[in-house]
Amino acid sequence: MGVLDGQVALVTGAARGIGRAVAERLAADGARVVCGDVLDATDTVGAIEAAGGTAEAVALDVTDADGAAAVVADAAARHGRLDILVNNAGITRDQLLVRMKPEDWRRVLDINLDGAFKVTQPAAKVMMRQRSGRVVNIASVVALMGNAGQANYAASKAGLIGFTKSLARELGSRNVTVNAIAPGFIETAMTDVLNEEQRATMISALAIRRLGTPADVAEAVAFLAGPGASYITGVVLNVSGGLYI
Repeated sequence: MGVLDGQVALVTGAARGIGRAVAERLAADGARVVCGDVLDATDTVGAIEAAGGTAEAVALDVTDADGAAAVVADAAARHGRLDILVNNAGITRDQLLVRMKPEDWRRVLDINLDGAFKVTQPAAKVMMRQRSGRVVNIASVVALMGNAGQANYAASKAGLIGFTKSLARELGSRNVTVNAIAPGFIETAMTDVLNEEQRATMISALAIRRLGTPADVAEAVAFLAGPGASYITGVVLNVSGGLYI
């Protein structure tokens, strides 16, 4: 039996990268996973089902408050509960501040920060009624240390950390934990565009001399969503290979 048997998880941005790895990992622990994304998440569902898990794909635009609330309400109504929410959906629009377009600033915050609010608000109401639940927000090590050319991304992820800590205080009395994970350099579509020199430079900054993988982040999510983390809330777990110490 899996440690998450009988539980229902909603993962945003589940079509690829970290979100897909998280969905697959939670399903491996026995959760029924609702894979939300603006992209088609049927490949994620197929991989989960092929491994013996249970999942479903739903269209989810985290910038649409009404749509997000409908996805949460539908999942809770059909499955009778919602135990885990992983706010993973996010984008980058990198540029030095003096050259950054206002629309690129706004778009990153709309998805990375406002999107988490729009999904978490209805999910928190379900979890509060249940008097149980886990919320895991995917932030970034950039929120802790900053990075040139990512003022919008760093601000959105730093905001997500503040959101995490505040919500942990609000929901703790209802047995709902809220934590964040701060990944470092992870092998995703965002790092695929790097050349070998750029990759070598990134790796040289790490204590563990390799880029992280989506599975590394998924393992941390599984811990925070699992029974072993029942007394952990308001924490930012740094998964960066020693980039930020």
